[in-house]
Amino acid sequence: MSTPSRLRLFCLPYSGASAMVYSRWRRALPDWLQVCPLELPGRGMRMDEPLQRDIKALAAQLADEISTELDGPYALFGHSLGGLLAFELAHALRMRGLPQPLALFASGTAGPAHRDVSEYAVEKTDEELIARLRELKGTAEDVLANHELMQLMLPILRADFLLCGSFQYGEREPLLMPIHVFGGKQDSVRAEQLLDWQEDTSTGFSLDMFDGHHFFLVQQQDSVLRCLRRYADEHLARWRHGAARHLAQATG
Repeated sequence: MSTPSRLRLFCLPYSGASAMVYSRWRRALPDWLQVCPLELPGRGMRMDEPLQRDIKALAAQLADEISTELDGPYALFGHSLGGLLAFELAHALRMRGLPQPLALFASGTAGPAHRDVSEYAVEKTDEELIARLRELKGTAEDVLANHELMQLMLPILRADFLLCGSFQYGEREPLLMPIHVFGGKQDSVRAEQLLDWQEDTSTGFSLDMFDGHHFFLVQQQDSVLRCLRRYADEHLARWRHGAARHLAQATG
């Protein structure tokens, strides 16, 4: 019996985005690192489904949806809201007794233990949403000025902000997986907020900073993916070693 040669990377999008934001990663990463973007309800191929505003309920839904795909090594990745959702998903998977990720990658998002989501708990107006997009420096001005496009995007963004605002930390046992955190040196999410992720793992932590604002993962894609690939390679090698040792013991 051979051990799996691939690591699945389930990727969760940031606010207002669809799974398509990770499509370029498939061409940029090697075959052994299998990018599996997760589409959220109300966008992309799931446009006909209602938008979700409860992050725990969405994490539970996603956990059930991917439960049959966890027969080999995998990891979770999320940027901004996606990082917080990946954290909730990891807990939802643990609660179901499902195989655990080899690692959690949280990008451009503050650690959950001390984060304040109160500004997202109240529904935003169109003007407030557009101002926030402009502040994050990830949306071109011609896109912001496109009324038809904004009418499609703003309801998704509004629901995603409420999704973030529904987060409650509660009492959490540290995750039994390493957490790798990526941050932008010019992002409004400060390094000390990123370091807060240390409180939610009992098995390892790293923080890597990249030039750029909130969307550094687009501006510095090559550097981000090089770092991601290095960690993933280490985790897969460690998993293979453990699987081979287990098989040797089982066969005597």
